[in-house]
Amino acid sequence: MPWGPRYRRHRPARLRTGCAIAALLLATACARSDDGGPGATLAGLLLDPQMDEISGLAASRRHEDVLWLHDDGGNPARLFATSTGGRRLATFHVEGLTKTDWEDIASFELDGKRYLMLADTGDNGGLRRSLQLHVIEEPAMLENARLKPAWSIAFRWPDGPRDCEAVAVDVERGEILLVSKKREPPQLFSLPLRPAGEDMQTATFLGELAGMPAPSQAEQDDAGRAQFDRHVTAADVSPDGGTLAVMTYRYLLLYPRGEGTWAEAVTGAPQVSDLPPLPQAEALGWSADGSELYATGEFIPAPMYRISP
Repeated sequence: MPWGPRYRRHRPARLRTGCAIAALLLATACARSDDGGPGATLAGLLLDPQMDEISGLAASRRHEDVLWLHDDGGNPARLFATSTGGRRLATFHVEGLTKTDWEDIASFELDGKRYLMLADTGDNGGLRRSLQLHVIEEPAMLENARLKPAWSIAFRWPDGPRDCEAVAVDVERGEILLVSKKREPPQLFSLPLRPAGEDMQTATFLGELAGMPAPSQAEQDDAGRAQFDRHVTAADVSPDGGTLAVMTYRYLLLYPRGEGTWAEAVTGAPQVSDLPPLPQAEALGWSADGSELYATGEFIPAPMYRISP
């Protein structure tokens, strides 16, 4: 069956009632598309008012059934540890950095340690000349505490500023992947995961993402909506390094890498499906075992979905 009614894909009013959202979620909680594409299950709801602007999600590699979430610019430099249903377990404040606009987070394991990468890469106005990625070791205890980065990477784009809300890590290749938000088609860039020294890095252009769905006739009549639906808001590499998941405000795209490079992978046809009902879809991450994806949005209350590829 289709995903059912879809919200307007603009920032929802803060006064929207939880009852209205819950009714729609219950109607679509266990949906699977007619074409055999991904199925979505409602895992829970984000109800904590502190988490009303979530822009990044990653599954913990250290704590079972724990997700890491963060909010975007205008909020403190903090991380939320939550259950897979979205219940806040602990809040961690990150010291020693300036938060401009955090837009994504990735979890990975390197040299026997588990890390989180925070992407301070948002740039709605296209004005930032340099951006930052901060890597933090996952804490051993899920108790309110303060954290400091293990290392940070300052970088710039090769051809001028752009907005970016999608960052992923491929540990096997020692590579960070970044996907532009507002370019059509979206553009893929890379950076080294552990650059030598602390010099400013320049992202390397890898190619353009193929396979973004063409606008329907109705969308063609509303060019603003069609463009908005295709803005990339999150990305993650599966734990086995084999698939790049890319989220837009409306779609989920899965790019298998096979034996090639990511530059080659994104030129091929992805598996494309509509997201379940998710206003302001901003946060996506693979589960720790790579069997499914978690997704949520930037408002309260917000659904937490499990999506099975």
